Amino acid sequence: MEGGLIIRETTLDDAPEVLRHRRFMFRDMGYRDEAALDATQATSEPYIMARMKDGTYRGWLAQTADGRVAGGGGVLLYPWVSNPSDPNPMRAYLLNVYVYQEFRRQGLARRLMQVMVDWCRAQGFTTVWLHASDEGRALYESMGFAATSEMKLTL
Repeated sequence: MEGGLIIRETTLDDAPEVLRHRRFMFRDMGYRDEAALDATQATSEPYIMARMKDGTYRGWLAQTADGRVAGGGGVLLYPWVSNPSDPNPMRAYLLNVYVYQEFRRQGLARRLMQVMVDWCRAQGFTTVWLHASDEGRALYESMGFAATSEMKLTL
């Protein structure tokens, strides 16, 4: 148990914690509209639950020896058209990476990210994707993540 924390895979019983992390992640990124956060959490729940059940959402939680959750993260697998640089017809997307305030700046987010990247590598993925918050960008870049040419149009 390195650093007094263990990292374990999530179970369906952990879904409420995963959803809290998703909510708190958005809140920490500057979303302050509680009604919008409530809606996001409510509409994410059936999706996350279904993906946890069918195995296309894999999550990990870091816990203290007494069982308190310190943080977590997940990998969402979804169909994606292959391309010359990545022939896999599935995409591995890292999301819901969140560490509670009292556990930050201790390397926990890096440990969680490494567990998820290692899992993706073991599953045969050659590329993993994520959306970087301003706070997380330096960590992801230090792990080798690079910005892509993707663009979006908000309608």
